[in-house]
Amino acid sequence: MNIPNQHIDVPLFREKGVTLHIKREDTIHPQISGNKYRKLKYNLLEAQKLGHHTLLTFGGAFSNHIAAVACAGHEQGFKTIGVIRGEELQDKWQDNPTLSLAHDHGMQFHFVSRSDYRQKSEAGFLRILKEEFGDFYLLPEGGTNALAVKGCEEIVTEADSNFDYICSSVGTGGTLAGLINSAKPHQTVLGFPALKGDFLKQDIHTFVRNDQWKLMTDFHFGGYAKVSEELIHFINTFKEETGVPLDPIYTGKLLFGIFELAKQDFFPKGTQILAIHTGGLQGIAGMNTVLKKKNLPLLDI
Repeated sequence: MNIPNQHIDVPLFREKGVTLHIKREDTIHPQISGNKYRKLKYNLLEAQKLGHHTLLTFGGAFSNHIAAVACAGHEQGFKTIGVIRGEELQDKWQDNPTLSLAHDHGMQFHFVSRSDYRQKSEAGFLRILKEEFGDFYLLPEGGTNALAVKGCEEIVTEADSNFDYICSSVGTGGTLAGLINSAKPHQTVLGFPALKGDFLKQDIHTFVRNDQWKLMTDFHFGGYAKVSEELIHFINTFKEETGVPLDPIYTGKLLFGIFELAKQDFFPKGTQILAIHTGGLQGIAGMNTVLKKKNLPLLDI
């Protein structure tokens, strides 16, 4: 699979003597894009191998993972069940772009309270789900497990050996773990968490084989799904100047962080950077509904 690396030719990087490319993983599939495609690849093969006909997973109302599982299941002949955090959309999921997309691709929803949702990894809660829905192949929230990491190890290839830094947004840590495992000895992997704090370190350590990586924790804009006018302006300007769309949850914060580090001379002159576009563009429509209610500028679609 030949995914293009797009050169980002903007004045900042020319001025700093640094080269930036973006690996356009968002172009991998029209609906199962970016890291979700990679995370699902070996999990779906395993589900088929074990003879499962149903996939069950967890996520919030705007989850890229929920949308991707629905689309992948539809494409490969699986029944899909999404356990959705919060019950407020139970009777009006049609108003939510992500859930509408998932439903259009055959996903059945099971809305649970936030307190019940926190039990998603507990054996008793999973037993109740099996009693209700029968046998299923379980995909964790965000899709991260050993098979997902294996799929993400295929993002960076031999053709990317010339890069000094590999940069990616971080949600559950599976994508970053795959990138770390496939990085060359001379390469440093930088992760830009979409959530506050660096508590993901231990989760990532579970899957990785080296220590040539670091989490850059200053670019979350207040936490998961938090945005500001500054970030919206950056995303819209970036798209206008480069033609590359970014989502506000993950890749927008990633590129904002890379630009800020470049301004601070974090990257030595001559550095070659590869940023991974992890997709997630389906979430823009949902974010715009939130921004409109807050009378904030909208993201270009």
